[in-house]
Amino acid sequence: MSRRRHSDDSDGQPHKRRRTSEPSEIEERLESLICRVGEKSNSSLESNLEGLAGVLEADLPNYKSKILRILCTVARLLPEKLTVYTTLVGLLNARNYNFGGEFVEAMIRQLKECLKVNMYNQAVHLVRFLSDLVNCHVIAAPSMVAMFENFVSVTQEEDVPQVRCDWYIFAFLSSLPWVGKELYEKKDAEMDRLLSQTESYLKRRLKTHVPMLQVWTADKPHPQEERRDYQSAFETMCYPEYCKHDCSLQVPVYLDCLWSQIQKLKKDRWQERHILRPYLAFDSILCEALQHNLPPFTPPPHTEDSVYPMPRVIFRMFDYTDDPEGPVMPGSHSVERFVIEENLHCIIKSHWKERKTCAAQLLSYPGNNKIPLNYHIVEVIFAELFQLPSPPHIEVMYTTLLIELCKLQPGSLPQVLAQATEMLYMRLDTMNTTCVDRFINWFSHHLSNFQFRWSWEDWSDCLTQDLEKPKPKFVREVLEKCMRLSYHQRIIDLVPASFSVLSPANPVCMYKYADESNRSLPGYTVALCLTIAIKNKASNDEIFGILKDVPNPNQEDDDDEGFSFNPLKIEVFVQTLLHLAAKSFSHSFSALAKFHEVFKTLAESDEGKLHVLRVVYEVWKNHPQMIAVLVDKMIRTQIVDCAAVANWIFSSELAHDFTRFYVWEILHSTIRKMNKHVLKIHKELEDTKARLARQHKRRDSDDDDDDDDRSTDREDGPLEEQIERLQEKVESAQSEQKNLFLVIFQRFIMLLTEHLVRCETGGIDVFTPWYKSCIERLQQIFLQHHQIIQQYMVTLENLLFTAELDHHILAVFQQFCALQA
Repeated sequence: MSRRRHSDDSDGQPHKRRRTSEPSEIEERLESLICRVGEKSNSSLESNLEGLAGVLEADLPNYKSKILRILCTVARLLPEKLTVYTTLVGLLNARNYNFGGEFVEAMIRQLKECLKVNMYNQAVHLVRFLSDLVNCHVIAAPSMVAMFENFVSVTQEEDVPQVRCDWYIFAFLSSLPWVGKELYEKKDAEMDRLLSQTESYLKRRLKTHVPMLQVWTADKPHPQEERRDYQSAFETMCYPEYCKHDCSLQVPVYLDCLWSQIQKLKKDRWQERHILRPYLAFDSILCEALQHNLPPFTPPPHTEDSVYPMPRVIFRMFDYTDDPEGPVMPGSHSVERFVIEENLHCIIKSHWKERKTCAAQLLSYPGNNKIPLNYHIVEVIFAELFQLPSPPHIEVMYTTLLIELCKLQPGSLPQVLAQATEMLYMRLDTMNTTCVDRFINWFSHHLSNFQFRWSWEDWSDCLTQDLEKPKPKFVREVLEKCMRLSYHQRIIDLVPASFSVLSPANPVCMYKYADESNRSLPGYTVALCLTIAIKNKASNDEIFGILKDVPNPNQEDDDDEGFSFNPLKIEVFVQTLLHLAAKSFSHSFSALAKFHEVFKTLAESDEGKLHVLRVVYEVWKNHPQMIAVLVDKMIRTQIVDCAAVANWIFSSELAHDFTRFYVWEILHSTIRKMNKHVLKIHKELEDTKARLARQHKRRDSDDDDDDDDRSTDREDGPLEEQIERLQEKVESAQSEQKNLFLVIFQRFIMLLTEHLVRCETGGIDVFTPWYKSCIERLQQIFLQHHQIIQQYMVTLENLLFTAELDHHILAVFQQFCALQA
């Protein structure tokens, strides 16, 4: 290739310059050719592969290392084209045996490196790639079986986390759709033994963690829900014991589902009908090639730094009855379902940063005329969006991706998406609260891109239910979110008048000193004076002077008040200031900045901080977004601290809104701010230590600097002092962080215990909508901040989640502990 380009493309440029620029051009072209093979083309895939193999073979003498690097990279990062690249490697191996051996060795090195740095998702792709090389006659089947034997042997290790065993079993089982037939033909006895050992492991495997990761709870449906409409389809899918066909909406554990799929594949004699296998066209060439044995591979031992993927549940929405007119959807226990879902997940992972490319790639999935592709795509996207503890990508990506898909398939995909939305709505009663939050965010954002059009009358059943039930709460929160993305009057005009009870309140400021009829309220006169002073651009000192005369209801007349906690003083000042700054977020921010000193003085004590938050809520109770924004700003400016926000959220004053979406937005935002604060200080400490280490290294390498110890001390002194100060700051910040989690979990325990005692005493059912929301919010705290909370597990177990705690609450902690056990 390089010689041809040199002779054909002479353009009169100096020969020396062409020689220096040509290698980089050729390398870029090689990378482009390899990465683009398998995409839509006028030529057949087989001819493209054969042509590319010829090009690469010609360039192997000069660019072998580059070709090896590219092929190893695409094997790891483009798993949706796995069989395309294994075929390419097979053709190269048939032409150049040594290159095939070097590639296999490079793949094993890359696999070991991925496992070493905890890149387990990419390691799965590498294992799958290696296994498919058996089909291409690159790797000998016995050596692949030997590697899988080492994988399965991990289940016999002692004192290792279950998630470690899970990963190696998953890596083994998930490769069998590609290579199971070939391995069974060559090594049936060994494969039977491996499958038997796998079954034994799955039977003894603990599943304590499963309830924390489920999208739906396992309540049984009512008998009337067994009809075949949207709701009955959902109920039947969700609860397989009521199912007359092969469908299961939520298989408890992904390994159990995969095991069932592999068992069915084995029963079908390892015949599957969906994996693209281009190497079959080259069988006469590949079968003549010499095969390689894999180098001995021992799974790296478990260490404290090992971080394995969390277990998960399988999310399903559709079965073959949901699209009766189109192609039949594979059953939930068929391996084709697994292969399709895996490939769609891989496409999203490869292209998620470019929504247009991602949508186009999903819709051009091979074999799309043989399956109900739109249903599979929607199901996979929602599976990722609702994945616990967190989606693989940012939530807004899924919204933009679905919008793009609707644009590309306007005649079919919007209908499937509407059907899915209806199904999700029908199952809200048993849906995990965290997933409901994501459903609210997605649906409101989606509506905002389609002029907020929706057939709200179809959901009028929620109007006859208790407003605390999931369906009316969902509609209320969606309309609230829609208002954030539009304005109040538009939302009121769009929804039917019958939905007024769920429509958002007019987001106006509730200033209690505005009406003259309230002149008898304590502080009314002072509020008027403050209004005039602030309008006249009064200074902080002038404001202090006006507030000085406000009596303290918590203090005796003869006490020296000073500026200690005075609830009335805080109420008058905060009410008046927020009222005057109510025009916009910017006005409110400016007011907080201008009178920051007054806020800091009034809210000096813990009670003062708590009361500031109470007053903010009183003023803006009809405008949840303003509350969230103001609380965020007050934390940033240190008017209030994170612990005060946590205590306020669990206070009796906020009990009415305790289950509202915005309250938990505020709490999670508060926790994230605390976590970022700790990380920031810790990074400063590590950077300073690194600077000191570099300083020592430079001095050690300087031969002339070995006779002046006093100079050394002068240079190190400032940095060492800075390190000491930063260490103190880190310890203080970590103490605050631990205290924040202790406050949150303690308040959860108090609220839930009170509820349980009240229900037991009154003979009331414990499982109320409030209880479901509260217990799942507790789970949400654990899941969303699991990496931080794990640092304080011993403290939490010793102080709060003790054996004496009610089993309903303790179960959540035990489920969390089991996630990485």
